Amino acid sequence: MATVFTDPGGFMKARFSKVSDFEDEQLCPGSEISSGYGFEDIVGKSSALRRVLDQVAIVAPTNATVLLHGETGTGKELIARAIHKLSSRRHRNFVCMNCASVPSGLLESDVFGHERGAFTGALMQKKGRLELADGGTLFLDEIGDISLELQPKLLRAVQEQEFERLGSTRTIQVDVRMIAATHRSLPEMVRNGSFREDLFYRLNVFPIEIPPLRERREDIPLLVHYFVSKASRRMGKQIRSIPDYAMEHLTKNPWRGNIRELANFVERAVILTRGDELEVPTVAFSSSPELCITPSSTFHQAESGAIIAALKEASGRLSGRGGAAERLGLKRTTLQTKMRKLNICRADYGC
Repeated sequence: MATVFTDPGGFMKARFSKVSDFEDEQLCPGSEISSGYGFEDIVGKSSALRRVLDQVAIVAPTNATVLLHGETGTGKELIARAIHKLSSRRHRNFVCMNCASVPSGLLESDVFGHERGAFTGALMQKKGRLELADGGTLFLDEIGDISLELQPKLLRAVQEQEFERLGSTRTIQVDVRMIAATHRSLPEMVRNGSFREDLFYRLNVFPIEIPPLRERREDIPLLVHYFVSKASRRMGKQIRSIPDYAMEHLTKNPWRGNIRELANFVERAVILTRGDELEVPTVAFSSSPELCITPSSTFHQAESGAIIAALKEASGRLSGRGGAAERLGLKRTTLQTKMRKLNICRADYGC
């Protein structure tokens, strides 16, 4: 037996009332895709997800600061975008910044901007993300990676809605809604002195916990259908069914990388599929699909899989806290050498 796709015309659509780029996105039949809320690209019907969407619906119309907490790959940016889209700021900019992906020396300039000549290489004036988000929403992902030195300035920006560009004494006033996200435990960071307590409380006005995929397994079949439909259309394939045994494996797998890992795995399965039934390499299922070694695998294949998995988890970042090199226990230069040897490009696994 297999799960069969219906005619595309029978698929539900998830969209905002405002016309968007996702308006024609076709999803799996019979799925409850939070269409009642008007959230786009959020797939699921589990009670865990519904609790999150209930909270989003409550806080979105306000200007309250929101702190999203959840494991890597759980869809924190999607939730942040939903909050923005359902707010009165939806017609203004949604500016996204991953604090972990910017070198600490450049982070202040990226957030607050700089004046010409503020530092070596500052050849012209540059507006920061905070200024670009004026009137809209600024989403600071991985807020736990901001240095202690920069946190007081960010606290002032969040609390007073004012700041100065790097190299300037002129105070700039803004009207920005802040949404922050992290996979770290900020209370623990406050206790060990690596995160300011006052900044934590200012960000933690309305906390939302994003559940990992293992806590919403009933959503996995819906997500699989969604990703198969999306990937097969992009690749020009006609995949009409998914074997029951494959769906069972997909549902039971732990997915430590959460939705991002599931999406990447399904895309690989679509690439491998030659007919109209999804070909899922079930031998790849283990505690970590990316790191599994089959009897026919070579050492280089296993090493390549480990590096790719680390790059995906680190969103393409090699060095720094949480980077691929740290995850693998390697020096950055050693990792780069291995990547060149294995013909792995980190740009393929970035944000």
